Amino acid sequence: MLCEEREMAKKEYVPLFETRKVKGRILFRCIAASIFLGICFIIMYRIRYFPVGGKAERWTWIGLFLSELWFSFYWLLTTVCRWNAVIRIPFIHRLSQRFGKELPGIDIFVCTADPLIEPPSLVVNTVLSMMAYDYPPEKLSVYLSDDGGSNLTFYAMLEAANFSKTWLPFCKKFQVESTSPEAYFRTASELVNVQEWLSVKKLYEDMKMRIETTTKLNQIPEYIQKQHKGFREWDFVLSKHDHQTILQILIDGRGTNAADIEGNPLPTLVYLAREKRPQYHHHFKAGSMNALIRVSSKITNAPIILNVDCDMYSNNSKTIKSSLCIFMDEEKGDEIGYVQFPQCFYNLTKNEIYGSSLRVMLQLEVLGFDANGGPSYMGSGCFHRRETLCGKKYEKNYKVDWKKINDKKVNESASFLEETCKVLASCTFEHNTPLGKEMGLKYGTPVEDVVTGMSIQCNGWKSIYLNPEREGFLGVAPITLLQNLVQHKRWVEGVLQLFFSRYCPLLYGHRKIPLKLQLIYSTHHLWAANCLATWYIVVVPCLCLLKGISLFPKISSPWVLPFVYVTFVHRAYSLAEFLWCGGTFRGWCNDQRMWLIKRTTSYLFAFFETILKLLGYSQLNFVVTAKVADEDVSKRYDQELIEFGAASPMFDILATLAMLNLFGSLGAIKKATMDADQDSKVLDQFGLQILLCLVLVTINLPVYQALLFRKDNGKMPTSVMYKSIVFALLACMLAMY
Repeated sequence: MLCEEREMAKKEYVPLFETRKVKGRILFRCIAASIFLGICFIIMYRIRYFPVGGKAERWTWIGLFLSELWFSFYWLLTTVCRWNAVIRIPFIHRLSQRFGKELPGIDIFVCTADPLIEPPSLVVNTVLSMMAYDYPPEKLSVYLSDDGGSNLTFYAMLEAANFSKTWLPFCKKFQVESTSPEAYFRTASELVNVQEWLSVKKLYEDMKMRIETTTKLNQIPEYIQKQHKGFREWDFVLSKHDHQTILQILIDGRGTNAADIEGNPLPTLVYLAREKRPQYHHHFKAGSMNALIRVSSKITNAPIILNVDCDMYSNNSKTIKSSLCIFMDEEKGDEIGYVQFPQCFYNLTKNEIYGSSLRVMLQLEVLGFDANGGPSYMGSGCFHRRETLCGKKYEKNYKVDWKKINDKKVNESASFLEETCKVLASCTFEHNTPLGKEMGLKYGTPVEDVVTGMSIQCNGWKSIYLNPEREGFLGVAPITLLQNLVQHKRWVEGVLQLFFSRYCPLLYGHRKIPLKLQLIYSTHHLWAANCLATWYIVVVPCLCLLKGISLFPKISSPWVLPFVYVTFVHRAYSLAEFLWCGGTFRGWCNDQRMWLIKRTTSYLFAFFETILKLLGYSQLNFVVTAKVADEDVSKRYDQELIEFGAASPMFDILATLAMLNLFGSLGAIKKATMDADQDSKVLDQFGLQILLCLVLVTINLPVYQALLFRKDNGKMPTSVMYKSIVFALLACMLAMY
């Protein structure tokens, strides 16, 4: 009888999400196979025609061969990882039909650290967008972790709590998707009810003005401080690095007074500034998240946790329901530990001057992650099963009773919870506990998100990547080149350190996660290692051209075909993918330029700083210098002009490499044109090398423009121009000596 019931249940089962194979897989595999064949011919050429002449010829040949082997190996890894890419399609209407009012509670964590870098008005927009999800408000709780411990941010949260009474019913009435007020009023074009639209907009602008005025004055007026007991906490705050736990439940979603202007319940809203003392390490964002996990477990204890950065607002009101389609699927949902959404940006220019969208990686490459155990945890826009963050290991017979989970209630009053939960966010609570090691986000690494996600997968859980047609979250991308390079340096340095630590995916994940997933993690962890081979390709062929050393086959030789084929087909397919993902041709060119710039600058710094740390030496001092006026920077960004402006060691390297290739190209052209009889021989023997230098010169055109022709504040500093010319000329003279 029991077997019959199970069979009937299987027949009646309708999945809440579907897994589909990515389109174009056969074409991708055919092109990859042909490129692999071409690479084999290139390797054969390098071995067969190894130079037997001078010492310089042999060593430059060996160096180039090793660089090509590295790129071939890295390409092979990324290709294998994309071999079985899949895409997930959630069915939200089935979720509503099947579970109705039995949907689980959701705790949303928003993290901020500094009111100067992350203005309270920005934080408020993110918080309001989270509160306005298309989801039962009584099952929604939003927690803000303020690691800056700022009364300015606390005041902004009070303003948000008050404005939410108007904003939430407005969003529900007009089915607003981009539920950040700033984003909505910036982009909304269709006015359903002009009078109501203008009224809500005025309320928002008044609130924004009050918050920004207070932030600018850096002081809360006394009459405002008297309006809420929470401000008394700052009487005992010594500094943002030395203060007690501040915990305030601004909206208690269980109370009858927690209602909007139409009488509907409001989500719970909690402000937390965890205790900080100079003698205790606070572990940055990981410590903040772990404090939120503990505090929320006593206040609302929702089984699902969403965490977002304070600049990532909700752009899709159905995001929660999309993720629940994964978690609550009766057949496959119980094995899912977290659901990751891509990090997208709203302030990208048409041609993405800094390539910040990473569109091919997020729309295609991560799908290979998903097919082999799941994507990594990206630190924001991620829905977690609370149990996985608490260190629970997956068991085959694990089943979630959602109804039983929903029956759990917290009966204590808000004031009681505020007092009793403060100890959970104290500096000493984690001492001699598994927190930060086996439980919560992992400590001791600059990329706590990657380690935490991998450890969850090593505990037997799988993860899912959801990339809906309408982006789930939108944030702010860097608008200067230096900001972009420093950000990428921090990312790649962090993951490279992981590769050389006990968290190396090939060691930590051995026999715990699939080999393919280990390799996928490794490709990301070895981003910085690409700098050495890239540097060799950019520098050595140019210098060898000046010295008269040929590194590639003659144009008249049939061996030139595999070089041309691999290069052309690989780049052509890259362009096709970029266009298919919604980019433009100029956007692809900018993307290629940025990859070259990052590999020769930020990746280089990240690589050597990691090596120095491993050897026990102090790390390099790298200081981000002051930026030019924000208005000027924004204007040039909108015009798609690369922003240099400040002096930086990275710009010294970038400019020197650009000038080196310019001088090398000019030298080659001079050599080819001075002797008409030797013209055809030079082009035949050095054709590919000259072409490589010219391509690099073309890629660096914006650099030459910033060095020699631009007059605005975003140009290359004069000191960088002089240093680059001197260094490049010196390298050319040494090569020709």
